[in-house]
Amino acid sequence: MPDIIESFNLSLTLVALIPFAFFIAYGVMSIPAGMLLLKFKEKHLIVSAFIVIFFGAILLALLPSYLTALFSFFIIGCGMAVLQVVINPLLRVTGGEEHFAMYAVFAQLVFGFASFISPLVYTQLASETFFLADYPFLQNLSNLLITNKLPWISLYFLFSVISLFMILILAFSKFPKVELKSNEKSGALATHIKLFKNKQIQLFFLGMVCYVGAEQGIANWISQFLNVYHGIDPKVLGAATISDFWGLMTLGGIIGLVLLKLFDSRWVLITFSGLAMICLILALFGPAEIALICFPLTGFFLSVMYPILFSLTLNSFADHHGSISGILVTGIIGGAILPLIIGWLGDAVGLRSAMCFLFIPLAVILSTGFWARPLITNQKIRWFSKGS
Repeated sequence: MPDIIESFNLSLTLVALIPFAFFIAYGVMSIPAGMLLLKFKEKHLIVSAFIVIFFGAILLALLPSYLTALFSFFIIGCGMAVLQVVINPLLRVTGGEEHFAMYAVFAQLVFGFASFISPLVYTQLASETFFLADYPFLQNLSNLLITNKLPWISLYFLFSVISLFMILILAFSKFPKVELKSNEKSGALATHIKLFKNKQIQLFFLGMVCYVGAEQGIANWISQFLNVYHGIDPKVLGAATISDFWGLMTLGGIIGLVLLKLFDSRWVLITFSGLAMICLILALFGPAEIALICFPLTGFFLSVMYPILFSLTLNSFADHHGSISGILVTGIIGGAILPLIIGWLGDAVGLRSAMCFLFIPLAVILSTGFWARPLITNQKIRWFSKGS
């Protein structure tokens, strides 16, 4: 955020439109992607998604500007939304149904690890010197491609290379035949509209909007907050704090798996939501030393919210799981709405006061633990048999 603000001379509201463009794409593409999955093969959709992501990344890398960033982030988000819908059924078939839960957790760990290292990669690439000084060819190529003295743009060349690499691998890979289960199939648009009229689904959808909004509302603004209120360099310690945020979120996910074998998921959600709010208070109003600890800890306590909200929703209904999943994934638009609200408020009342808005979505998530009444509760370890 600080680099983009400085590079394009943006207000907090204008810079917040960039993640808005990315996450609004989930709202546009999630349900259509589920419908496309009924008509086209998984391989075609995944390769097409990475082609879209490649063009989005290379466009911003070659033509860096604010308007290009908005368009690029939107089409990258569209590609990501398709991947999100297609990959889960494919993972179930490829790895075997009996191993699906394990592979799904492993996929989350990979996501968490990538989120942990990406700010560190950014720090190196944005340092301008990095390793290129030892390789004259790469240095000259970098100077040719990266214009306007924007070293952070090199990150999007890296994304382009990764996307192109994935396209080549997938194009020559054999995919298994996937038969969608009834609870994985996305229904017609009329089915989605009918389901969305259900008050309980509306509340769960709101919970998903609040979760993704809170997650992105914190992660997107950590570096800018630390820079404005504590004078912390966003390229080094600011990026490291974001890395710690995602790293602790990954750790929290692992610990959350254990806790869900011991306690009712609703009470885990209530407890972690409350602790996240406490950590956010300390991060926003404490000294720099406390903020550097409590912002990452907030990520730790956010970690269990997505899987618990998803499972509570699906376990509250006997059928139409595919369509309900599509509605929930659409709730990822929260990542577009809340950071934008924070940016707009930040211009008006200051970033610290604006980030206090995050207590509202966290309170909504906490309340879900009290009103949710799933048909099936999470299976817990029984320490003693009935006869003991």
